[in-house]
Amino acid sequence: MVSISKKARVMPASPIRKLVPYAEAAKNRGIKVYHLNIGQPDIETPSVALDAIRNINDKVIAYTHSAGIERYRRRLAEYYNGLGIPPIDYEDIIVTTGGSEAILFSFMACLDDGDEVLVPEPFYANYNGIAVEADVNIVTVKSTIENDFALPSFDEMERALTDRTRAILICNPNNPTGYLYDESEIRALGRLALKHNLYLIVDEVYRDFCYDGKSHFSVLNLTDCGDNVIMIDSISKRYSMCGGRVGALVSRNREVIDAVLKFGQARLCAPYVSQIAAEAALDTPKEYFDNVKQEYLTRRNVMLAELGKIEGVRCPVPGGAFYATAELPVDNAERFSQWLLEEFSYEGATVMLAPASGFYATPDCGTKEVRIAYVLNVDDIKAAVKCLAEGIKKYNSR
Repeated sequence: MVSISKKARVMPASPIRKLVPYAEAAKNRGIKVYHLNIGQPDIETPSVALDAIRNINDKVIAYTHSAGIERYRRRLAEYYNGLGIPPIDYEDIIVTTGGSEAILFSFMACLDDGDEVLVPEPFYANYNGIAVEADVNIVTVKSTIENDFALPSFDEMERALTDRTRAILICNPNNPTGYLYDESEIRALGRLALKHNLYLIVDEVYRDFCYDGKSHFSVLNLTDCGDNVIMIDSISKRYSMCGGRVGALVSRNREVIDAVLKFGQARLCAPYVSQIAAEAALDTPKEYFDNVKQEYLTRRNVMLAELGKIEGVRCPVPGGAFYATAELPVDNAERFSQWLLEEFSYEGATVMLAPASGFYATPDCGTKEVRIAYVLNVDDIKAAVKCLAEGIKKYNSR
């Protein structure tokens, strides 16, 4: 009998989506499911991007350059430079099929089989799958809910380095915690990367969502270690274009760019139509972002206020993105999350959560934590958290 590969056997399932069959079954029973599990915004995509798709009149949808449409890359470089980032050239940019491919390409271009990338946990769970695809190993240092998921001490990070460590990877602002790394932390990571000759890969797809007067500090500002720096970007969250699947890998290291381009050539090109939409999205008016940011801030504050009414829930205040990681007063968050979908409803509804254990690599971490995506409207957030509160009471009284 033929068998699948070893890689396929160890490829992890998404912890964000693993409970989908239970949610579908609940819906088939007539239960309304509030989706707090996945970062799919309900914010409308900018009209300029949608209009650009509608107005395509090409007779052929052709391949683009493997690095991306040059006009788009030039406009994207202008966008980064307009953020006050030291000059980026369009040739420093490879357009990718989503931010996930950019991370995969960075792993494959910079690390050999068996090499290690150091990541603070909890971290975006799909990094695990991408590491399996690239035949590299994720090694973690732990951040904890007790200190609001701040970056671990640099002594601790240094102790975690081995002779196989080749890169450090962070997401800023963080998915799943919403933690916003400040300038001093980014600069310290740059010094660590320089000291140990490591790549510093920073996933900045949530950079537009920073709250409470805080601002985002891009790793591209670290010109003193430019050869070590790779920035990951995406249109998915900034423009609410998750299905567009257009990302970018940005680096001033020309050897890295040349290597990534070869991987890009092997997959031919990123989607043409989505690149047209992504370029048009660069003309999105400032008011759009002001309104979206205010909407997410309102949703965050409502979510925190409602969670604060539930005895035993602990949830640090997210500084950015649109996620929070909360500790629940239950014995096991994954069991509880499945139970919510299989056995519970309140006023005809239930809640789908993302158990946070899937965002940790260390066994038995995050077992009482969940990631909550506050991407629903305010009324739905209130209803969802009320449903969660009733669920906790019923679960613990069984």
